[in-house]
Amino acid sequence: MAANPLIQKFNTPFETFPFDQVRNSDFLPAIKHWINAAKERITTIRDSSETANFENTIAALDFAQKELNLVSAAFFNLNSAETNDEMQSLAQEIAPLLSEFANDVVLDEKLYQRIQQVTSAPNTPEAQMLFKKTILAFERNGAKLGENEKTRLREIDQKLGKLSLEFGETVLRDTNSFEMLLEHEDDLEGLPEDFRDQAKSAAEKVNKAGWLISLRPDSYLEFMKYSTRRDLREKLYLAFAARGMKAEKSNLKVIEDLVGLRRERANLLGYSSHAAFILEERMAKNPQTVLSFLENLKDHALPIAKNEMKMLEEFAQVTEKIDKIQKWDVNYLLEKIRKEKLNIDDEALRPYLPLPEVTKGIFEITRRLFGLKFKKQTNISVYHPEVETYEVTDEQDNHIAVFYMDFFPRDGKRGGAWKTAYRGQYRYEDRNVRPHISIVCNFNRPTKNKPALLNFQELTTYFHEFGHALHGMLADGTYPSLTGTNVSWDFVELPSQLFENWCYEQEALNIFAKHLETGENIPNDMLESIRKQRVFFEAYATIRQLGFGMIDMAWHNLTKDDEISSVLELEKSIMKKIDLLPNIENTAISPAFSHIFQGGYSAGYYSYKWSEMLEVQCFDIFQKNGIFDAQTARNYRKLLAAGGSTDADMLFQEFTGEKPNPAVLINRLEQK
Repeated sequence: MAANPLIQKFNTPFETFPFDQVRNSDFLPAIKHWINAAKERITTIRDSSETANFENTIAALDFAQKELNLVSAAFFNLNSAETNDEMQSLAQEIAPLLSEFANDVVLDEKLYQRIQQVTSAPNTPEAQMLFKKTILAFERNGAKLGENEKTRLREIDQKLGKLSLEFGETVLRDTNSFEMLLEHEDDLEGLPEDFRDQAKSAAEKVNKAGWLISLRPDSYLEFMKYSTRRDLREKLYLAFAARGMKAEKSNLKVIEDLVGLRRERANLLGYSSHAAFILEERMAKNPQTVLSFLENLKDHALPIAKNEMKMLEEFAQVTEKIDKIQKWDVNYLLEKIRKEKLNIDDEALRPYLPLPEVTKGIFEITRRLFGLKFKKQTNISVYHPEVETYEVTDEQDNHIAVFYMDFFPRDGKRGGAWKTAYRGQYRYEDRNVRPHISIVCNFNRPTKNKPALLNFQELTTYFHEFGHALHGMLADGTYPSLTGTNVSWDFVELPSQLFENWCYEQEALNIFAKHLETGENIPNDMLESIRKQRVFFEAYATIRQLGFGMIDMAWHNLTKDDEISSVLELEKSIMKKIDLLPNIENTAISPAFSHIFQGGYSAGYYSYKWSEMLEVQCFDIFQKNGIFDAQTARNYRKLLAAGGSTDADMLFQEFTGEKPNPAVLINRLEQK
């Protein structure tokens, strides 16, 4: 039997993950091996006869499971980007093992007692933060509980891990199982030529004649934006909005169980709600701050959004003879009104945004800001042939990071876009271990005759995820749990949202946004329209985001005295306060709301708007000094490099000289 490649040091370029050597069956034994190795190290720390101090206890604990973190991160990354039935079955075995191990650590009374014996830490922000967070991590996860309560906590965590996986698998199943085959030219009315080509290719791949439309984002969003066939938009919308609700395996009961268990867990630990538990370590600090933040924005945005929808309805009556807008009309109508009012056409913009040129442009922008260089690699193993890899170096050619890019949709990839890491940055035994960072997207594929051409939303998505990637690449800390994007969750979206701003600046766009055939830059009038587009129907977009945040808080701020209503009824009670369009029966947001029920955004979805507030204030500094100003970039790089080693409020105030101010979002709404 071949040796398991995951139970030895990786003999690969830059110690990258050996995808070409690894079988699915290697993961479970490797994870069991590294759990046992971590347990042995932690036992040695716990039972040491030496006087407990920061280095031999607090710091040692932070490094005790570095190999386990490496292998488990790779597994769950693959389960999102290149999954299959075998991977999903393995996940159901692996997740409980990791949960049990995590509980074994934080619920070990003798280990907790040793941590309490540590009286001080080195006088550096990073060491002080690790000291504080280590004690909090134990106390916030049950170290002070009695034995019966600890047993129940373990049971809850095991169940939560399985339910979260089940939720994601159901959404992916429902997304992949729906197909809408168009068999007549009339069904294609309004659809761009490139999109038709992709839909035809999709049908050919499954040996069908016609054009295949799916619920994957690249297909669904394009169809909803351009198709003139209202009946087909309705059919597609109803399928999309019912994901997670199919009777044979529904997420409705999964949500009720997840929410109930999260609430019970928080109550066990002495918190009134899951939101109170989560927010204690966020910039917002407590549910009241979040609810006030969301309500304040809603009060200012809702009247403006109602006026926007009135304008859209009048437009629909005149141009489409639609008396009452439905949810399957909005994207289509917004695209049409944008063309008329702003003289902008996403399809006319696509030829200026070929994906290969955009990639070169992002690399050049990053070089100008931070001195980073990207060299394409062909000897780094990847998990799919479409994945591209790069070595990232600085101006002195020092190795900074390895970077993976995975752009196109597949059956085994979940929807959306995200940044992740196969290895984080840290310092160990006088060595600066550099990170391996990845971004995963679902852009339109290239056709036989053209490279992938991005629309503007895809462009901002690319910049958004690259902003996250920079946060990981430029990490420069010591302790694994504090580097890169290991920051307060309502701070983590700041670097991503900030980097989107370069998409709207002519000085940046001129670097890469050149017409595929003529080589000309985006015309000035088109650029001006792009800028206006940013705030066009912004109140509607804001209300939509606030709705997601309010649903999240409604689920996760339930106290022990609150009854859990049905999923559909709870959601209706929230949406009726802010929904600008009629409710559609047998559809809901929650059953496919992967951010909060599978990802890490429970009681945290508000952070998108919170981080937007931070981003507006930060980019104001760049605008005043110049978007490529060297000193501003150096100051910002310090913020990125610090990771979670310094309090987020302090990092923000050091860069801006200000406190977070919600007024900047309100001003943007009211002054557009």
